[in-house]
Amino acid sequence: MTPTPDTSPNPAAAPASQDLPLGLTVHTMPVLDQSSTREPNTVAGRWKMLAVLLVCAAPVVASYFTYYVVRPEGRRNFGELIEPQRPLPPLATRTLDGRSGTLTALKNQWLLISVAGGACDARCEQNLYFQRQLRESLGKEKERVDRVWLVADDAPVRDALLPALASSAVLRVAPAELAQWLEPAAGKRLEDHLYLVDPIGNLMMRFPADMDTAAAAKAKRDLERLLRASSSWDKEGR
Repeated sequence: MTPTPDTSPNPAAAPASQDLPLGLTVHTMPVLDQSSTREPNTVAGRWKMLAVLLVCAAPVVASYFTYYVVRPEGRRNFGELIEPQRPLPPLATRTLDGRSGTLTALKNQWLLISVAGGACDARCEQNLYFQRQLRESLGKEKERVDRVWLVADDAPVRDALLPALASSAVLRVAPAELAQWLEPAAGKRLEDHLYLVDPIGNLMMRFPADMDTAAAAKAKRDLERLLRASSSWDKEGR
């Protein structure tokens, strides 16, 4: 009799087939063709950066366009605009107590400047008086304006003047170098005018010589218009 093959499952062999390790097939990840996307993304980023820069610069451009091109109130200004503007030079300065510095350290504020020798004659005293009054008349905006007296010689400053100069920058400078930067009106002296420098550091206005009370009121209107035009970007304090 021929034996019948045993086809029943072999309990001992079954686990061997179940314990086989799971086969993993590694597929190559698709590689993006960056040549088609890199250039558009770079161009878009540059445009965005340019847009941000334009937004940041817009207040400055607008305020200067308003004053220098449109010129509020019918293009009427009392002070004479300096064209082209003259940047603050790196003139060596010396305080009354001997500390050295440079004129460019005064940037980032509006500067109302007077010029005279240390002896300070009657015209000098009057300019210093109107310089102080103009700043005080600006009210809360006065902190955006600094008074500067440039002393163009080595003559001592009288003690009687010092109390009124407490909130001023009094700086000795070389007269020859100062004359290369400031320029008076025809037939006038440097000492006859008050000068205005903007926070960027540009000499931009010269007020007429021989200022009196009526002239000071007109100069105040110029200052107020300039402070309003720059209020969006210029803040008090250096």
